[in-house]
Parts: sequence; C-alpha cells; structure tokens
Amino acid sequence: MRAYVSIWRLRFINGMQYRAAALAGMATQLFFGFVFIMIFAAFYRSGGGDSTAFPLQDLITYVWLQQIFLSLIMLWIRDNEIFAMVTSGNIAYELCRPMGLYPFWFSKLLAQRVAGAVLRCFPITTVVFLLPEPYGLSAPPSWTALLLFVVSLLLGLILVVAISMLIYISVFWTMSPTGSMLMISVAGEFLAGMVIPVPLMPEWLQRITYALPFRWTTDFPFRVYSGHIPQQEALIGIGVQFGWIAALAAFGMWLMRKALRNVVVQGG
Repeated sequence: MRAYVSIWRLRFINGMQYRAAALAGMATQLFFGFVFIMIFAAFYRSGGGDSTAFPLQDLITYVWLQQIFLSLIMLWIRDNEIFAMVTSGNIAYELCRPMGLYPFWFSKLLAQRVAGAVLRCFPITTVVFLLPEPYGLSAPPSWTALLLFVVSLLLGLILVVAISMLIYISVFWTMSPTGSMLMISVAGEFLAGMVIPVPLMPEWLQRITYALPFRWTTDFPFRVYSGHIPQQEALIGIGVQFGWIAALAAFGMWLMRKALRNVVVQGG
C-alpha cells in the first residue's frame, strides 16, 4: 500500500506543476459556466423548465459545481502515457514493476485528477461565490449536507477512475483508444447529467440513469450539496456508490488479468 501512496504523491506533485494550463482552464470554465447558466435561465423564463422539480437557483449551483470540479468528474480526461505504453509495447516495462498494474494505474489516474482539481477549484469557487444573485454559487443548506457532499464527491471521483480504467484496459484488445474513449465519455457525460441535469430528463430516461453508474459520479453529489436530495436518501446513495465502486473495480481487475494473460509484446 505504501508503494501506491508514493506513486499517488509523486504523480500529484508532477500534476501541480501545470499552473499556466490551470489558469487557461479556469478562464474557459468560467466562460462556459456563464453560457450554460444563461441558456438554462432563458429556458426557465420561457416556461420550459419545471421550477418545482428543480429550482433555477439549484440548477445554477449545479452548473458551477460542474465547472469547479470538472477535473474530478469528466471521463474525457485521459493519460496518453498509458495509452502509448499499451500500443507501443512499452507495457513490458510496467509488467517488470513489483506491484499490481491495476492499482498502479489507478493511483496515477487518481492523482492526476486531484492535482487538476486543486489548482482550479479554489479560485473558481471564490469567483462564483462573489457573483450577484441568482448567478452565484449558493452555500449548502447545512453542515450535514456539506459533509455528505464531500463524501459523495470523493466516492464519485473513485467511481470515475474505475470507469476510466475500463477504457485503458480495452486498448489491450482494440490497440486504439479513440473508439472506446469517445463512446464511453460521450454516453457517460450525458447519462451523468453533465449535458441535461437528470431532474429535467423525461421519466423513462431518468430510470435508465439511475440503473447505470454514471449518474452517481456527478448528478448525485451535486444535488446532495444543494439539499435537493434529502439526507436519508443521500446516505442510501452513498451505499450505492460503494456498491458500484466494488463491482467495477472487481470487474476491472478481472479484465486486466485476462488482458495480461494474452498480451503480446513484439521485439523481444
């Protein structure tokens, strides 16, 4: 375990060096946050949104939380170094390490996302908290809601990495990350509520999102923050998150073992 913690720490320190990229990303995220909020505000004013199902202020908070924690929740964030190792044959060097490949990659991906979030989340949070109503980020209704949000967000991060691991493992068979990356990231982004918040979806589509893991990475923790999901339901949802993490991690490790039994490294 100490080896994986060290890997996480080293990758985290490395990720904290990209400050210029973080500044550019913050400007982009603030811009898109304003664009999405203006679109949804116009949608509500035209009578298209159901303010009883999802109040506009909760929706604005939802949008800002997406932008603040973008590095934690987006599936299209990737580590090209891992893809290159698999497709070039340099995976052989990884197999020589005295540690499991699945937890090794998992630690690296986790640190990459946390480093990106730490660089961006505090400045963006400060800016959006200072915005005038109704365009600013609202505070959670209670300290309990804030605590449940932090727990569910961290579990959502682990769940995102567990889903991402399936993309990396799939490259052992496809030898190209493009297809699996596009399919899973686009479908996952939509089903997580990143395009249309889940409460605004038709009921039949909401039932599909509740049956899949994507919604538990984004929609669930953000609505826990605003109090839109009651505390008792939030505790049940956290249990569901644990279940999905265990299932996807077990499936990923099994798939990794299967891939490594059949891997062929050319040239030696």
